[in-house]
Parts: sequence; structure tokens; C-alpha cells
Amino acid sequence: MQKKPFFILHFAEFLLAFLLILSSAMMSFSSGGFILNFKQIGFNVFSAAQNGINVVTSSIKNSFNAVKELAELRKQYDILTEKLKDYEYMQRTNSDIRKENARLKEQLDFAQSLAVKNYPANIISRGADNLYSTIVLNKGSRNGVRKNMPVIAIQNGSIGIVGKVITVGYTTAQVMPVFDYDCAISARVQNTRDIGLVTGNGSDSLPLKMGYIKKRVIDTLHFGDVIVTSGENENYPADIPIGTISHIKVLDYDTSLAIELEPIIDFSRLEHVLIIDQKSPNDNLAEKEGEEKK
Repeated sequence: MQKKPFFILHFAEFLLAFLLILSSAMMSFSSGGFILNFKQIGFNVFSAAQNGINVVTSSIKNSFNAVKELAELRKQYDILTEKLKDYEYMQRTNSDIRKENARLKEQLDFAQSLAVKNYPANIISRGADNLYSTIVLNKGSRNGVRKNMPVIAIQNGSIGIVGKVITVGYTTAQVMPVFDYDCAISARVQNTRDIGLVTGNGSDSLPLKMGYIKKRVIDTLHFGDVIVTSGENENYPADIPIGTISHIKVLDYDTSLAIELEPIIDFSRLEHVLIIDQKSPNDNLAEKEGEEKK
């Protein structure tokens, strides 16, 4: 049995479908339908492209704006940081000024309360080596300062001996501090009134020494006991604190105790002192007392 050709059957069907599509297309062109569709398609494509361009342009523009805003914020941050530093500096400066004023007021009040004349002075330089130590003050003979005048100070509410004037210039004076090797001060234990001699060890970082306190009084001494000036020989005013007992050593070969003292004055922080004229009354105190009587 002879088979029908497969190609001829499919070709006929394909030709029929093609003719139908062609007829439909010609009818559409004749009615203008395809023209409208092409316009719609073109509008959609253009709109999509335009939107894409707008998105890209907006992104680029926003990126540039963001970079610009970031730079401006960085600039403002730097300005505020500098202002903050200035403010913190001003705060520290104001705090230092308040502390300085408090120290000066403390010294002024104490100076006015002394019965003898005194000259407030500032430390302007220091010199130290193994053999000799000095503190230089900004007051001299022009201000009434004389050799051998005692020098004291008030620090953190405590009064203490600084030393004595050893050299006087016209506008400056040199002071030998209590920690100098050559300094020797007649002193007493404040509580027991036992008398001894305080000397220095050559450095403000080392303790002072007190000798000539008999061993028999060791039971009456305690760590922290205050040692004050005796007032003898009129070298220093009486009962001005020198230091506190920090160590007591018993020496077999000596009848006296070896006592170490922690100075009342912290010389590393010392700035202001009072030079004492023990031979002249305090005129300011007399005026103050006269005003109070009125």
C-alpha cells in the first residue's frame, strides 16, 4: 500500500495558515490598527528609557549631593571640635584662675592676721645640687626684705616653715630652704614640748632629720606628731609647723633618738610665700582692728 506524502500535507496546512495571517495583517493595515500599536509600543519604549535615564541621573545627582553634604558636615564637625577644644581650654583656664585666686586669698587672709609685718612673694626660680639649694623670690631690699628674715607659707590650709633669707638683691632674694644641708632650726615636739634640732638632707624629696631628743621620751612620741619651731634665738617665730614624725630609730651608740620628719610644705608645689619681719608690727592688722572697733 502506497503512503501519502507527509511533506505535501504539512505544506498545505502551512500555506493555509500563512494566507490567513497575511489576510489578517492586510486588514489591520487597512484599518490603521498596526500604526496605533507601533505608536503605543514606541511611547512605552521611550518612557521606559526616559525613566531609566531619570533614575540614573537622580542617583548620580543624589551621590554628588551626598558627597557635598558629607564634606559640609565634616567641615562643621571640625569647626565644632575646635570650638569644643577652646571651650575645654577656657574651662581649665577658669578653673586654674579660681584655684589661684583661692590660694592668694588664703595667703592674703593669713598675712593680714599675722601680728608682724610680712611681704608676700612669689618663687621665680630654684637652684639645687648636692651641696647647695636655693629658692629665689621676686622681692628684695626695695620692698624691705633683709638678710636672715624667716620665710613661711600656707599650703592647703596648713602653715609651714620654708626657710630663711640668705642673700638680698634690690628686687630679688635668695632663700635657704629647710631641706638644705646647712639649715638648722631649733624645734619642739608640739605635744610634749621636748626640744631638739631639725636639719635638712639636701633634697626636698628626702625627709628632714631631728636630733637631740632623748631616748627616755620615746614612749610619748607617735607617728604623725607635729614638730614646730621653738622660737629661741629669734631666728623663726615660735610654734610654726616644720614637719610631722614619719620614722623613729633607736641607735645603740647614741643617747638621742634619730627621728625623721615629713615636711609640712610640699616644696614641689610651692609657689607663694611670706617673708616675715619679726621686728616690725603688722600695720594692716592694726588698721583692721581699728576698723572693727569703730
